[in-house]
Amino acid sequence: MGRIVVGVDGSASSIKALHWAVRQGELTGDTVEAANSWEYPATSWASMMPGLPEDFDPQALATVSLTEALEEALGAERAAGISKVVMLGNPAQNLIDRARGANLLVVGARGYSGFKATLLGSVSLHVTQNAPCPVTVVRD
Repeated sequence: MGRIVVGVDGSASSIKALHWAVRQGELTGDTVEAANSWEYPATSWASMMPGLPEDFDPQALATVSLTEALEEALGAERAAGISKVVMLGNPAQNLIDRARGANLLVVGARGYSGFKATLLGSVSLHVTQNAPCPVTVVRD
C-alpha cells in the first residue's frame, strides 16, 4: 500500500480531485492524504489590515476548513478515513514536499490554460513540472 496526496482548498475543482483520489485509493489500496496550505497576507496588504485578534489561529481555521470540506464532499464517516495535513506556506511547494514518497499527487485545475496559467502561477502547472511522483490533474 502506498499514499496518494490530494490538494484540497475547498474549491469545486479540488473537491473533484478529492473524489478522484478517493476512488483511485479504493482501486489501488493506497491511503489518501488531503493537504491544504495557507499563507499570511503579503506584507503590502498586511500594513493595510487592522490588527488581528490575539486569539486568531490561522492554522486551526485552515484545519477546520479542510475538515468541513472533506465531510461535506464525502460524508463524516468516509472523511474520517482520510489523513489531513494543513501546512503554512506556498501551496504548490507544500504539495511537492508532501508528495515525496507518495505514489501519486492529485490536484484540481481551475480551467486556466496556456499563457493565462503561466501568468497566474497555477498550482497545477507548477506541481506537474516539479513533483517527485506522478501527478493527476482533474479538470472540471
